[in-house]
Amino acid sequence: MTTVFIAGSINIKNLDPKVKERINNIVASDFDVVVGDAGGADTSIQEYLLSLERSKTTVFCSGSAPRNNLGQWPAKTVESRHSKGSRAFFTEKDVAMAEQADYGLMIWDAKSTGTLSNVIELLSRKKKSLVFVNKEKSFKVVGDVWQLEELIAFMPEHAKQKANEKIRLFERISLLKHDQAELSL
Repeated sequence: MTTVFIAGSINIKNLDPKVKERINNIVASDFDVVVGDAGGADTSIQEYLLSLERSKTTVFCSGSAPRNNLGQWPAKTVESRHSKGSRAFFTEKDVAMAEQADYGLMIWDAKSTGTLSNVIELLSRKKKSLVFVNKEKSFKVVGDVWQLEELIAFMPEHAKQKANEKIRLFERISLLKHDQAELSL
């Protein structure tokens, strides 16, 4: 069974009709969905899945219970050794979703390091993401490091620097390039 990790930037509160259409296709294909429990895009995704009477959804959370689980779907709690409420605490659930998923559907504001990190987590596991760049109102496929570099070209320079500080963006890209170079030998 195919599993799709759907996530997005916390400051995106409304799903674009193009994103809803993709979610409709995922539901119509009877794919499993994994989604986080944060506010913003996660909650909007949950609301939309609930409106479709989606039954194959699992909500991932860090800690003992989801912050948001609008459909009362099964919850997968991910234990974290990091300080409760820290970026690392919440990142562990995202890593678990990237491990479980076959593909990603990401809704990105061209700044969010969390959503970008999800794309990189999937890519590091040789999994593709379809990324909706909200300000462009268009989708970008990210299935290799060069497509990732095309994606980050949408980021303002200050957002790239912030992503580098928070998630070591440039180091992670360098590692992905090294891994892809080894695959082509």
